[in-house]
Amino acid sequence: MEYKLFVDSDVVIDFFTDREPHANPSSELFELNEQGKVKLYLSAVSINNIYYIVRRFLGHKKTIEVVASLTEMTEIVGTTKKEIIQSLKNDFSDYEDSIQYSTALTIKDLDAIITRNIKDYRNSSLAVMTPLNFLKMKQKNES
Repeated sequence: MEYKLFVDSDVVIDFFTDREPHANPSSELFELNEQGKVKLYLSAVSINNIYYIVRRFLGHKKTIEVVASLTEMTEIVGTTKKEIIQSLKNDFSDYEDSIQYSTALTIKDLDAIITRNIKDYRNSSLAVMTPLNFLKMKQKNES
């Protein structure tokens, strides 16, 4: 079974900057994506945030390579006026996460939003998990 996962920018940043202790679960998600066991979706809005933060770790040139890799490794989902209007109506305390959530809602048959910041998604109608919790759930379902 291929899981469809919307990945928040914090998970991507953990993967590309090797941020401990979160890098390993994030790396496992990207490995599962490469193996075709999960399909990772990312908001186009996240690209700016990812570039800005990763650049501080890796510099401009290497970060541009990271963005290029992301375009190959993930499905990038656009955020339109419709999602922005929806994000204003969501009962989320963090507006950026509200935009992410509204964008995730556009993905047909999405299994979960993957983030380290699950508390900001408490009003989500979608499953929300940390990378580690998703990996544990996946392993349990397959055994």
